[in-house]
Amino acid sequence: MRDLLGGKGAGLSEMTQARLPVPPGFTITTEACKSYYESSMVFPDGLWNQTLVGIREIEETTGKYFGSNNNPLLVSVRSGAAVSMPGMMDTVLNLGLNDTTVQGLSNGVGGKRFAYDSYRRFIQLFGKVVLGIASEGFDEIFDCQKRQADAVNDTDLSQEDLQLIVQLFQDLVFSQTGKNFPQDPYEQLQLAIKSVFASWNGRRAVDYRNFYNIPHNLGTAVNVVAMVFGNMDENSGTGVAFTRNPSDGSKILYGEYLISAQGEDVVAGVRTPQDIEHLREIDANLYGQLEEIAFRLESTYKDAQDIEFTVEQGTLYILQTRSAKRTAQAAVKMAVDMVQENLITKDEALLRIEPDQINQLLLPRFEDKSRSEAAAAGDLLATGLNASPGAASGKAVFDPDRAATLASQGENVILVRTETNPDDVHGMLVARGVLTARGGATSHAAVVARGLGKPCVAGCNDLLVDYDTRTCTIGGVLVEEMTDISIDGTTGEIFIGNLPTVEANFAEETDLNTLLDWADAVRILGVWANADTPEDAERGLKFGAEGIGLCRTEHMFFSDNRLPIVRQMILAAPGAAELDDWFRDIQEKSEAKSLSESEIEKQREKQQAALSVSLDAKRYYDSLDKLWEFQTNDFKAIMKVMTGKPVIIRLLDPPLHEFLPRYDELLRNVMELRISAAESDELKAQGDLLATVDNLRETNPMLGLRGCRLGLMYGAINEMQVRAIFTAACQLKREGFDPRPEIMVPIVGHYKELEAVNHILEKVARLVQDEQGIDVPFKIGTMIELPRAALTADQIAKHADFFSFGTNDLTQTTFGISRDDEQKFLPKYLERGIFPENPFKTLDRDGVGALVRMGVEKGRSVKADLEIGICGEHGGDPSSIEFCHEVGLNYVSASPFRIIVARIAAAQAAIVLNK
Repeated sequence: MRDLLGGKGAGLSEMTQARLPVPPGFTITTEACKSYYESSMVFPDGLWNQTLVGIREIEETTGKYFGSNNNPLLVSVRSGAAVSMPGMMDTVLNLGLNDTTVQGLSNGVGGKRFAYDSYRRFIQLFGKVVLGIASEGFDEIFDCQKRQADAVNDTDLSQEDLQLIVQLFQDLVFSQTGKNFPQDPYEQLQLAIKSVFASWNGRRAVDYRNFYNIPHNLGTAVNVVAMVFGNMDENSGTGVAFTRNPSDGSKILYGEYLISAQGEDVVAGVRTPQDIEHLREIDANLYGQLEEIAFRLESTYKDAQDIEFTVEQGTLYILQTRSAKRTAQAAVKMAVDMVQENLITKDEALLRIEPDQINQLLLPRFEDKSRSEAAAAGDLLATGLNASPGAASGKAVFDPDRAATLASQGENVILVRTETNPDDVHGMLVARGVLTARGGATSHAAVVARGLGKPCVAGCNDLLVDYDTRTCTIGGVLVEEMTDISIDGTTGEIFIGNLPTVEANFAEETDLNTLLDWADAVRILGVWANADTPEDAERGLKFGAEGIGLCRTEHMFFSDNRLPIVRQMILAAPGAAELDDWFRDIQEKSEAKSLSESEIEKQREKQQAALSVSLDAKRYYDSLDKLWEFQTNDFKAIMKVMTGKPVIIRLLDPPLHEFLPRYDELLRNVMELRISAAESDELKAQGDLLATVDNLRETNPMLGLRGCRLGLMYGAINEMQVRAIFTAACQLKREGFDPRPEIMVPIVGHYKELEAVNHILEKVARLVQDEQGIDVPFKIGTMIELPRAALTADQIAKHADFFSFGTNDLTQTTFGISRDDEQKFLPKYLERGIFPENPFKTLDRDGVGALVRMGVEKGRSVKADLEIGICGEHGGDPSSIEFCHEVGLNYVSASPFRIIVARIAAAQAAIVLNK
């Protein structure tokens, strides 16, 4: 039903059937929305007639009549997709008002002030949503009239003030559109329905769906519901209630209430509302009724509910219920508590969690010392409402477009607004945090920030924003755009300057660890970590990694004290290559005993003589010796941390030019030196470097001399790395540790490549172990990251102890898309529905996935117990993890901060696919 009626429509239908106090109405289905788009923005046959029938039925139920001069029926027209998208689509309230029906509304119990307050609201919302008039024009008129009337709050405006505002709003509509404000209620209704349909493809809705990977073809339902009025008088109001606290998960009725207001006032943060507990003080019976309904709804849906309600002259109406958006902390606590309350099972609790959201629990907080020092120095400017937890620092930016631009340039930004509205969502998506002057814990800013896992401080009364000058004052301190500020969404504090942060304490997250224990008990997939340093390995272990699935050795080469040595090795390699091949040939003949011992001795004497006069060879081998020492220490530190657990070490993979300066920069330097000076040592050195870089340049380096090809062309590099691995492993074993190295050969496309590399690796491994007098169990395997490798996996498996799918490169080579260039067109592909998802984020099951499935089947047809994992970015993506479970991989390997995501996702896959 939810797919057809949308979340809001389904909830209204179910609450009506349960005889809860819901205003009468009807729902236009998501299918009608899809037909509307398929019919070039024309209502499908019969839709308008069915809409009129629905209006008649509301009239019969309420005794009010649409367009009546005496007792007019007003309706709300609200969006409602199958997947909750709070604030991302459009709503129109008070529809049916015009210059005549407002008189009829005035004759009712609410009186003229209420009638004109409703009319001005309708003109502004209809003008913005349906007619496309910028809200700033309405806001300027409204704020100007408030100042002239000395009105602090909207409720301080008189009937006469509101009548004048209505006239000024109508004048604005005419000046902006060249037409009078529509007076025909049926025309208003038709235009509003079309606008809600259109809002499905509005910018903020599309951005939101892209961010959350929600399909673009679902469409939205439209709910037409009789208005009930929270702005009728002081005995009326509106609010939002959660059955559990959406920030921390505690089981209390949580929310806010605003007297003499409509629902949009709470969400938009026009006034900062009061805590829901205030309603108990005003009317204990009404609060009790709301509380009873709230927990009845939670018991029915077996999930925390987000409830919108309105009180009209003391009578409670429920306008909506939906599963509450919540922080990761709240989601975990709710899930664990509901199991302990026997409301749901452990499996249901695990399925209730959004794996990607779990990373919010690892959100940073400000260092206690830095926070104290900042407060003592007077840098604590103000405190607002702690609307969404976490801590963030960045440049203060006051415009969402500007925030998006700066974020794309790598800047960390804090979006500062008087209040946010749905049109700001693209800026919120990229900001590190959000700060607003108005709004409460259920305002738009708070709800969206919590969903995004971003810190938010809302309702800061000491914040004044001046959009014209791009400045604000916080606690009386002027803050210009691009000034560093820091916000703490857990405490509500706002600091000037950039405060350092520290990681959350994972061990203290008792509810999360309980949930992860449940996950580990049901999951089948192993979860390993990608780690290039001991610190990464320790972090991975802390989060529950069972091994290291990818240790990238090249990342160890980029530090300041190593890069010069690496460059010296690369520069010397071409000159040393011929001599190195000769050494290798003699060694092989010696092992094969194809030469006499005297002949071999003569050849070795010649080698030593050649080595003594070859400067390149000397530099090459000297560099390798120094790197061997570094790498031995690197591998020892990582395997020591991971003692007793497998550590897969990938041999050098990237093209050598990545370790050298850029060709264009070198060329510029050489040209400048030639112009500015005569021949010099610096010019010669730069010229030699330029020649080497030019020689190593490739038209398509990602498909060139890299991976196993590099090891076959420059075998001494692989030998150095393997010698370092086994030297480290032998040292550890002697010290009482249990090292378990696994060597991974990258970019294998043909089994003979792996066969040739293995011969070298196994020989070096044996040699080091013989020298040390210690045996170390080890494996040699390969990455499957080329289509040919997947297609011939049965041939490759004969020479491999394990496979690891490198899905980053496998996606590149299958699609023919460079990850470095995909941003030039892939976002448009996603927006237009050409690709359903970004294949570099979520594994493409039909293409890349088919190759993975084939690689698994072919590999295990040769070796039934072949260990197979995945180590690309997809190893931390929940959808991709589900596929990995489906095809029978042994493990997924993800970055340390994705480990807990992977543990939850692997459990969910086991629950769903093994039912």
